[in-house]
Amino acid sequence: MFQIMDRRQLNDSVVLQVLKAPLIAAKTRAGQFVMVRPNQRGERIPLTVADHDRDAGTITIIFQVVGGTTRIMADLGRGDFLEDVTGPLGVPTHYGDAKRICVVGGGVGCAIAYPQAKALHGAGAAVDVIAGFRSKELVILEEEMRAASRHYFLTTDDGSYGEKGFVTDKLRARIDAGAGYELVIAIGPVPMMKFVSRLTAEYGVKTLVSLNPIMIDGTGMCGCCRVTVGGQTRFACVDGPDFDGHQVDFDELMSRNTSFQAEEADHICRLEGAR
Repeated sequence: MFQIMDRRQLNDSVVLQVLKAPLIAAKTRAGQFVMVRPNQRGERIPLTVADHDRDAGTITIIFQVVGGTTRIMADLGRGDFLEDVTGPLGVPTHYGDAKRICVVGGGVGCAIAYPQAKALHGAGAAVDVIAGFRSKELVILEEEMRAASRHYFLTTDDGSYGEKGFVTDKLRARIDAGAGYELVIAIGPVPMMKFVSRLTAEYGVKTLVSLNPIMIDGTGMCGCCRVTVGGQTRFACVDGPDFDGHQVDFDELMSRNTSFQAEEADHICRLEGAR
């Protein structure tokens, strides 16, 4: 059992929880994730370790309430427990020798982009962050991202906060202005990662993306998280979740991610009926 030490509502649909998990906190590194199951009514879901405190023995997870399991988790507060948390899983992010890096986060993907920016900033890299949201009320982790970057740029689709436009607009403008990025890390909705990767390919800038396929066990046994990268089948849980954005088949990933929408809707209905 893993106790919830703190809980924050970041916006109407995004929740932050700090969990007591000393063994995981002792080993986790940027880019890794945990498999979480709140109780026997929930499914196992992968969530990136958004932050950790080795001294306090805690990890932070951030999730959007979109399905049955995240609805169960959102109802839990400080002092409650999650039944299962397994990790750290996945391969920590490898940055190579890059020193000028742009971290691009889209929506709740900023929860995954944040530990990347924090790790790089702490290592002395020149980190710019571009964070994109549909509108002002959806903005999360603004202060945290500012503290973990040299320059922080916020965009909204509707112009209600920050600069009006998409993250790709701002990224192109920065590259054209001579930012000299050696690496771009893009994390967010699959279409966003696809178009960021397409843009950076024009400029020949190495790009890493963190993929979010359907995942069950997180250890490579089930095969559900398979993705096509460079024409080869890879498994996001053990080969990733980070991959070369210029090699990912994003269209296949988007198609596979819609495989169980009907079943998820049924699960939500059954949970609502049990309340």
